[in-house]
Amino acid sequence: MTQVSLEKLIAGARAGLLVSFPTDTVPALAAIPEKAGLIFAAKQRSQDKPLILMAASAEDLWPYVKGSDEEYKIWQELTDKYWPGGLTLVLPASQRLPKVMNPSDPTTIGIRVPNSAIAQTILAQTGPLATTSANFSGQPPLQTIAEITAQFPDVLTLATTEFQDEILGVGIPSTVAKWTGINWQILRQGAINLDSSNVTKI
Repeated sequence: MTQVSLEKLIAGARAGLLVSFPTDTVPALAAIPEKAGLIFAAKQRSQDKPLILMAASAEDLWPYVKGSDEEYKIWQELTDKYWPGGLTLVLPASQRLPKVMNPSDPTTIGIRVPNSAIAQTILAQTGPLATTSANFSGQPPLQTIAEITAQFPDVLTLATTEFQDEILGVGIPSTVAKWTGINWQILRQGAINLDSSNVTKI
């Protein structure tokens, strides 16, 4: 049985193990950034599908990206409006990002702050984690702890008793917007309806 307490899950993640926990969209499969390869292996995921760096706050994520002062202002406009929430921003990556997070294009990284108390509690203690939906690549995201435990028996999942009062995710992945250097390209419409025509450009 791999369902564990919050304390054990946080300790496991910090020790470099694969973990799974609820978020505001779909349950996450997560590991510290240096161990992101574990996620690719567990999901049988293609190396050209990057992971998302998730953290408890925007302040924890800014060191992993780089841009001009003007770009930071534009990015922060969106994060101030939609974070915490179901929006992933794909931005230029800084040197701090381990290449294993995005093996085929280590120059960019998707970042997100989830609107989930349980996810934020975990991320505040582990620091930013490499994340993706909990499922085999190409399959629909798994929605319950029981499904995740069955499909990924070696992954530490959060015992359901740990989040009885938590409203589970909407079941829709995050919206993904990529910064092109001059404007936003919507890669995936998801939990937040974003229109590239009404967001700030350079």
